[in-house]
Amino acid sequence: MYNLTADAQYLPPIEGTFTEWFPGGSVPYTPKGLAFRLQWGSLRYSSNMAAAALLAANMGVHPEEYRHWAMCQIHYALGDAGHSFVVGFGDNPPVAPHHRSSSCPWSPALCNLNIVHIDTPNVHTLYGALVGGPGSGDDYKDSRGNYVNNEVANDYNAGFQTAVAGLLHLLVNNEHPEQTGDATCPFK
Repeated sequence: MYNLTADAQYLPPIEGTFTEWFPGGSVPYTPKGLAFRLQWGSLRYSSNMAAAALLAANMGVHPEEYRHWAMCQIHYALGDAGHSFVVGFGDNPPVAPHHRSSSCPWSPALCNLNIVHIDTPNVHTLYGALVGGPGSGDDYKDSRGNYVNNEVANDYNAGFQTAVAGLLHLLVNNEHPEQTGDATCPFK
């Protein structure tokens, strides 16, 4: 509503949400700086909120602060934590995401549930897919059977890809935090 009306009555809910998500709010952080809402698919929450922060910043709501925070959350997923959580991208990316079609062998071999229990990299690389993410201590096991942290899903990737596109838009327009001097992560 704030985007449509610019009515100040709609601003407090936006700011209140990010007050809870930023350091010092009710959402805890991992030691390396990920806003950690819940265990299962932890990066889904931070990536979706990063996208929301970029949308709010685009409306003029604390643009420098919200863009900086969003960038740090996405940089965590891309590898600032020590390894990438994006299949086929960055340093030490996931190679065994919990994803049936990328783990099944080539035809005519059969694919069944037993493939989940084989501890090898997936046969097919699911380029660009964000896996669920770490535990609250930045712990992560790249194992096909680890569906809590290593599955891929549309709701994980929708917010992530939106936020990446938003950061690219800022980069192209010379408004990215790394171009404006607000690039230190983790966000404090």
